[in-house]
Amino acid sequence: MGDTQRLNPDEQIRFAREAYENGTDFTLAVEEEFAVLDPENLSLTNRFEELQTAARGTLLEEHLVGELIASEVEVRTGRCESFAEAAAKIGEQRVQLEELARGLGIALAAVGTHPWSPWQEQRIIDTPHYRRNDELLRYVVWRNNTFGLHVHVGIKGADRAVAVCNGLRNYLPELLAVSASSTFVEGIFTHLHSARTEIFTRMFPRCGVPDAYAGWPGYEEYVRFLYGTGSITEHTQIWWSVRPHLAFPTVEIRICDAQPDLEEARSLAALCYALTARIARALDEGEPLPDFPHRLIEENFWRATRYGLSGELIDLASGDVRPARAHLERLIEWIAPVAEELGAEQYLAVPAANSAERQIAQHADGATMKEIYAGLVRRGEPVRG
Repeated sequence: MGDTQRLNPDEQIRFAREAYENGTDFTLAVEEEFAVLDPENLSLTNRFEELQTAARGTLLEEHLVGELIASEVEVRTGRCESFAEAAAKIGEQRVQLEELARGLGIALAAVGTHPWSPWQEQRIIDTPHYRRNDELLRYVVWRNNTFGLHVHVGIKGADRAVAVCNGLRNYLPELLAVSASSTFVEGIFTHLHSARTEIFTRMFPRCGVPDAYAGWPGYEEYVRFLYGTGSITEHTQIWWSVRPHLAFPTVEIRICDAQPDLEEARSLAALCYALTARIARALDEGEPLPDFPHRLIEENFWRATRYGLSGELIDLASGDVRPARAHLERLIEWIAPVAEELGAEQYLAVPAANSAERQIAQHADGATMKEIYAGLVRRGEPVRG
C-alpha cells in the first residue's frame, strides 16, 4: 500500500478509510518478534544489522525487519489469503531465520521478555522511526526490551473495522492469559505470568485496552486530535492492544507475548484470526455483542497479567468468577463454526500448560533461570559455565 509515513495526517486518514472501504475480509498476516542472543551465554546481543545484511537475496529479505533494539528481529508473513497459508509461512520462516542466525553464530528466542539481560546494554536501531520514538519517549522506550506476536486480520469497511475492534476489547484478557510467556525479567522471578505486559502496556502512552468508538468518525476524531495537539507524529504511536491499522485495512491484535513453541504460535494466531472473524460475522448478522466499560475489562486484564491461564477471570456480564481456562474453552466453542469455515479450527486448543506455566513449574522444581531459558532457545547451544 506504499509508504504512508510520507503522507500528511489528512492524506493518511483519507487513504486509510478508502483502503478499508475497498478491503478484503479475513486476509491474515502474522508478525513474530525474536530475541537475538549470544549462543554461548544466551544474553541479548546487538547484532540485528548482521541478520538484516545476511537476509539480502534470500526468501526472508522482504519479511525480516528491525524492531526497536539491535538485539531483536521481527519476521512478518506478509498478507496471506488463508489461515493454512499463514500457518505454513510461520513454520517456514522460523526455519529460515534459524538457519540464517546459525550461520552467523547467533541464537534466537521467542519469549515475552529476556530473563536477565540489562536494558541499559541494548542499542536502539538507527532508523527515522525509532529515532523519533527514542526522542519522544526516552526512558519508556529504553525499558521496552520485550517480544510479542501480532496478528493482522483484513476487514472490509471502515465503520465495521472500528466495530470489530470494539468487540475485541472484551476478549483481550483471554488472549493475554493464553499467550503469557514472560515471568522472568531483570534477573528476578516476577511472579507475573506476563511481565511484558507491565513493561510495555503499562509504561507506553496510548497503550492497553482502547476506548470503544462510535464508528470511523469517532475514531478519526481521536486520531486528528492526537495529530493536532502534537501528541503523535505518526499513526503507529497509537500502541493499543488492538487497533484499526492506518497503513493496511486490517484490525491488528497486539496483546500477545511471543511464543517459544511453533504449534502454540500457530494456535494463538488461529485464535486471534477466528475470533476477529466471528465478531465481524456477529456484527453482520445483528447478533448482540458485549460492550463492557473499560474499567471492568481492566480488572480481567490485570488478572491475566498476574495469573495467566492459572488464574480466574470475571464473567463481566454476571459478575461470576471462573477459571481462565473455562473462559477460553467457552470462547473457542463460540468461534468454532467460523474457525472451521476458515480452515483454522484444527489449530484451536486450550493448552495443558502454556509457556509461563511451564517456566513457573520448572522454577518451583529448582531449575535456574538460565536452565529454563536455555530450553526455550531456538537452535541455541548449551549455556557454558
